Amino acid sequence: MSARTESAPSLNWRHRLAERGVDRKLWMLLPATVFVLVLFIYPFLYGLSLSFQPMEGGGVLANYQRFFGDAYQRDTIATTLKIALPAALLNVLAAVPIAFRLRGRFRGKRLMTTLLVVPITLGTVLTAQGLLNFLGPTGWFNRVLMAIHLTDDPVRLTNNYWGVFFSLVITGFPFAFLLVLSYLSGIDPTLERAAATLGASRAQRFRRITLPLLAPGLATTFLLTFVLAFSVFPSAVLVGNPAGSTRVISLAAYQAAYEQYDYSYASAIAMIMGAVELVVVAIVLVWRARLYTGSTGGKG
Repeated sequence: MSARTESAPSLNWRHRLAERGVDRKLWMLLPATVFVLVLFIYPFLYGLSLSFQPMEGGGVLANYQRFFGDAYQRDTIATTLKIALPAALLNVLAAVPIAFRLRGRFRGKRLMTTLLVVPITLGTVLTAQGLLNFLGPTGWFNRVLMAIHLTDDPVRLTNNYWGVFFSLVITGFPFAFLLVLSYLSGIDPTLERAAATLGASRAQRFRRITLPLLAPGLATTFLLTFVLAFSVFPSAVLVGNPAGSTRVISLAAYQAAYEQYDYSYASAIAMIMGAVELVVVAIVLVWRARLYTGSTGGKG
């Protein structure tokens, strides 16, 4: 009787939780929830509160006023967007035709896919070193151009905008390719075959069937590659001009934190950086919703 009496409250407690949609399986989300709170939510809230505590005083918005009132700092937003947006767009546009060709089954598909994703394993530093060796003033590319007398002086493709742009394309393309390939693989191929039997050309099938179904995936791929490119830091230093044309906003935050030791101001710059990314994400999501509102077309 004693054991039954002790287990009764426990059973009632479980029944009450089950009635509210909380069962044992839901408790499995608790470790992931704690992980997100500790590593993401708390640092964000701490950085946000710190940004409203300027080291030099002047009010809660002093750090933000300081940033937008300084053209040298404010221009880092435009500089970063000029690098990140074209790099993300080029990665998506280049990934579509390649992924479209590789979505079928043929000999050598695994080898080609492996070669296309190899840059993921290189890392930013090795990619930058390779660009300097290949596209630098004394690199192979310039030596070939001068050897065949196409130019008298080396073409400057590193330590400027183009060096950072090429680095972002090389490191971002594998992610874009894998994402686009997965989305294409989820589109039922019988839809295109049915359109072909009705007389639709290859271009018409792609424009009216594949592209609308692929559009949500392309938007997501663009956003992920954009976020990766917008947070560029090592490339801007290694193959860019960090004091001039490639002084990105992440570099401004780093200098505020570790050169000026103004962590409050650095937190404000980080918050501005996140806000700009959210604006771009919102614009792309609104565009995606207007372009296509149906399902992505699975095989099931």
